[in-house]
Amino acid sequence: QVQLVESGGGLVQAGGSLRLSCAASGRTFSSYVMGWFRQAPGKEREFVAAISWSGGNTYYADSVKGRFTISRDNAKNMVYLQMDSLKPEDTAVYYCAAASGSTLSAHSNWYDYWGQGTQVTVSS
Repeated sequence: QVQLVESGGGLVQAGGSLRLSCAASGRTFSSYVMGWFRQAPGKEREFVAAISWSGGNTYYADSVKGRFTISRDNAKNMVYLQMDSLKPEDTAVYYCAAASGSTLSAHSNWYDYWGQGTQVTVSS
């Protein structure tokens, strides 16, 4: 069982930066693939980024590639999403997710555990 709690969301102007954090409970955190997803009002949840157990492999949605960076600190049971050059279309609730498999998947049904989400709003 893994519990996930996101933080770091807020209001930022276009072109600005935010860093999201996800705190995970559980002694086996390092055995989970971690992902970030987002959901804008009236839209389906979409994949943002994923990171492997060790942090050595990452995978990004095309819409955020080059602007967002996912990282993890297994000693602290934390995963991060550094978001730079933010755009109004990045506005959404951002969710942290954990998967017990080894694949860096963009599909939400691959992930077993989810946080409650944190709101990110980018003004133009």
